[in-house]
Amino acid sequence: MTDEPIADTGSEAKRGGHPRHDLAPLLNAPVRLSVVAALAPLDKAEFGFVRDLVEVSDSVLSKQVAALEEAGWVEVRKGRVGRRPRTWLSLTTEGRAVYQRHLAALRAIALG
Repeated sequence: MTDEPIADTGSEAKRGGHPRHDLAPLLNAPVRLSVVAALAPLDKAEFGFVRDLVEVSDSVLSKQVAALEEAGWVEVRKGRVGRRPRTWLSLTTEGRAVYQRHLAALRAIALG
């Protein structure tokens, strides 16, 4: 009998496994990652501001925000400024946590 450790291929390996397991698949799309990154330092942002910052069309941003909203990571609020309709976007608490975990995983992968 040897004292060599036996490789664990079960749940223990996943817990301490490769950082890619902490990546959020929804954030693998560049536009969605860009939207979340744009919202991360802000309490809220106007739709047009995010659209221009991320350099996409209204329809592309709307589709990507809908996916993030469905996941519970972005909150969409509609209102008016004067007579003009406005849409504000903000990260939810869960969205911020997922983004931070995703960034940490990317850093761990990149830095080895």
